Order: sequence, then structure tokens, then C-alpha cells
Amino acid sequence: MDMSADPQENILPGDESMEELSERSPVIQARVQKALDLAAAGLELYPNGFRPDHKVGDVRAEFGDLSAGEFEGKEESRKLAGRLMARRDYGKSVFFDLIDSTGKIQVYARKDKLPAETFELVKKFDIGDIVGVTGSVFKTKTGELTLLVTGIELVTKNMWPLAEKFHEMNVELKYRRRYLDLIMNEESRRVFRLRSEIVRVLREFMLGKGFLEVETPMMHPIPGGASAKPFVTHHNSLDCRLFLRVAPELYLKRLLVGGFDRVFEINRSFRNEGLSVQHNPEFTMMEFYQSYSDYAELMDLTEEMIETVALKVVNSTEITYQGEGVSLKRPWRRLTFLDALVDVGGMPREALGDREAALRHLASLGVDMGGERVLGKILAKIFDLKVEPTLLNPTFVTRYPADISPLARRSQDDPSLTDRFELFVVGREMANAFSELNDPLDQRKRFMDQVAERDSGDEEGMYLDEDYVRALMYGMPPAAGEGLGIDRLVMLLADAASIRDVLLFPHMRPDN
Repeated sequence: MDMSADPQENILPGDESMEELSERSPVIQARVQKALDLAAAGLELYPNGFRPDHKVGDVRAEFGDLSAGEFEGKEESRKLAGRLMARRDYGKSVFFDLIDSTGKIQVYARKDKLPAETFELVKKFDIGDIVGVTGSVFKTKTGELTLLVTGIELVTKNMWPLAEKFHEMNVELKYRRRYLDLIMNEESRRVFRLRSEIVRVLREFMLGKGFLEVETPMMHPIPGGASAKPFVTHHNSLDCRLFLRVAPELYLKRLLVGGFDRVFEINRSFRNEGLSVQHNPEFTMMEFYQSYSDYAELMDLTEEMIETVALKVVNSTEITYQGEGVSLKRPWRRLTFLDALVDVGGMPREALGDREAALRHLASLGVDMGGERVLGKILAKIFDLKVEPTLLNPTFVTRYPADISPLARRSQDDPSLTDRFELFVVGREMANAFSELNDPLDQRKRFMDQVAERDSGDEEGMYLDEDYVRALMYGMPPAAGEGLGIDRLVMLLADAASIRDVLLFPHMRPDN
């Protein structure tokens, strides 16, 4: 059986000599020495000549349903490549599990079916080696689909022992060495295949609705489109400060001014905030904007979009998330922000418009925001504490206060509110959308209100973007726009508890 290094080890050979490496990890040193001995005997450790003609998944799809007897008289030869796992040595025969990107199959090497030097080489293969195998497909008496080897060759030599069993890997190692996680854990491979499929279906849905896919800058002279603390960098040639984008919104709306009626972007955005099971400083959104539309129409579109994704990707609108049943079937619940605070959050209605009363209510919940001047932010904090965690099934919360919605159109019947919604599922925000503010004078005033918030110490307050105001002065048609969190949608459909489980390479504290 294969020996395994302690998965807690965090050492790399670097420029160490073999003696230094031996002192730190005899197992790794033995692997490296074995590889060097094979190379000295004339074996190429990293050749590039083998070409598989099938994937494991192809073989399983073609032969998986056949009985053992149905293989009699058939010579079904296939060439596969993959990583050797779970070796079982019986002297004159060796069994391996071989995995590739599509699945796992048993490989059976017999001494009487191979040249003597080839079988001896097989006996020297290690768990983790990547090999190319040629052989005939059959089923064992126990019904195991197997490839009887007629030819086998080394493709890539493994020098770092795998964790013998996935459960031996701690969570931090799983995220730091995603490549090892993907080797060992079929569930992780499933999640990231699912993620790719979700993005593909989203893109097809938007294109089918007549949206144009575009790309906008990732480095901005002014951070805009969301209230968030940005990452800052410097462009040497231009000698200017730039910000990694917190959202693509203001650039996408410039395109509406330019005459593109429907645009979307699947984008990476960056916010210099803390880490949590829901937050990573680098994340993926899909933002889209539609002229001659309003936020109510986007609610209908969002229902259709997510229901479509669920049906195409997981084949159902009835899912389970962390043990709780969730229905994504349309139509979804809708309630206003203020009604939610009263009816769900238990806040006295008379306190909704009274800053001091709202502060007292928040203090009764154990939170002190005594210095906060903006009533909407106080109400939003109460909402986060008392309402958001209760919203299990999809719920559109609408008509947010204007003082926390600096880019949203004011409601016609109450200018203190906006035509905006946030979508919540399993107690977390999934999307944010609104009828767009296209009045340049109102937009400039709201930018200035945000600048005042920044000047008073709010690091997440927006900057004044004069060019965006200028664009609005050319005239932007009435429109609605939305940002959908793709990472959180993947978490929902993959039943993943943490955002790190759906990011291939989540950010971690540096490991020294």
C-alpha cells in the first residue's frame, strides 16, 4: 500500500538539497529518489506522446449498463489517461483506480498479459502517477467495470504523496491546495462542474433575451456602482491612482446612453472587506441593464431566470439547502422593506420615520449606532438582524429608502423611497436591482450626499463621478438594472455552506 505524507505538513522543496529534504520529510525524499532512479534507468518521467482516445465518462456511458456476460466475445479496446489511485497488489496482478476529469474506472494489470519489463514498471508505479493505459473493457464477477491492460506507460511522475483519504485533509489545506482537493474529492469536482454549467446557462438565458454581452474596465479612476471600500493601485506610466472595480454598473449604464438597449457582463469585482462564509474580497456577479423597463419587470425576469437555471442544472425547482427545503418555483413572495421591518422584524411602525426611535429599537437588539446620521442605514441594520435571516424561500423585498439607494429612481408616490428590490434566499441577499436614476441633477446631488458621508468617516461612501453625470446629461433612456451574485447562486444550487467551497482559489491569510 502507498505511504502518505502527513496532510498537516506544509513544506515545499524549493532550493533544498536532497539531504535537507530527507531530514524534513523522508516520505517525500523517498518518492523523489525513486523517480531519480527510474530516470537513471532510462525511463522518461514527463513524456508527451500518449494520446487517449476516450474519457472514463465515455466508457461508463457506453458500457456501464451491460452485464458481465454481454462482454463475452467482444474486444472493446480503449485508450485512457488519468491519475492512479487506490492500488491493490496481488503479486501477479495489480489493480488501480484510474480517475480523469469525467470519473473513475478500475484498471487491471496481469503479468501474463504484459511484457515482463512493462509489468515490472507497473509494480513501481506510485499512487498519484499519471499514466496512459490501453486495454479491453469488461466487467468483473462483482459487476465492476474494468479495463484489462494490454499496454501502459508513465505520463507524469508524482513526487509528492497524496493524502491517503480525503477526510485526512483539514479544511484549510483543502482551500490552500485546491489541486489536491480536486484530486481527492469527487464532491469538489462536482461543485465546480456545476458552477461552470450555471454560468453557461445564465449566459444562454441572457443572450436568448436579446442582451449583448460586453466587457468593461476592471481598473477605475473613480470607484463607483456600489457602496464599498475599494482596493487601490497605481498606474506607473500614467502616474495615477486607480481602483479595482467594486461594480461595473456605471460603465454598463454609459452603454445605455450610447444606444445599446440591453447589456450584461459576467464580471469579477473586488471589495476590500472582511472574509466570511458569504464574503470573499474577489467575487463574481452578473450585472445587466435593460432600457425601457422598470424594477417590477426585472422581478419577473429574475424569477424566470433562476427557475430556468435550476431546472436545467439540477433538474428541479425543489432543492435542499443545508437541510432546509427551498422552492424556487414561480411566483415568489414580495413585500416592502418597511412592511418587512414591522411584520417580520417586529419593529414599531411609528419608529420607521423617527431616527431616535429607530436608534433606541436597535439598541434594544444589542447594537449601538448612536453616531449614525442616516435613518436608512439604521433601518437596514435592523433589517439585517431581524428580517434577513428569516427569508428562507425566495423573497423580493422592495421600495428601499432613498438615502441608502444612491443610484435608484425615486418612487413616484413617495420620493423618500426608491423603485428597488433585493432578492433574498436562504437568509442571504442574492440580487440587488432597481429602476435606474436617469435625472442627472438628482444623481449629482445624491453623489454629493455620498461624498459628505465619506467626509464624515464612511469609507464605503461613493465618490463623485462627474463623467457619469455628464453621460446622463446626454440622456439615458428609462431603464432597470440588476446585479446577481453568481457565487451565492452556486452555493444555493450546490448546497455549499461556505463561499470558499464554490471558489476554486479563495483568498487566505498568507502561509509563511
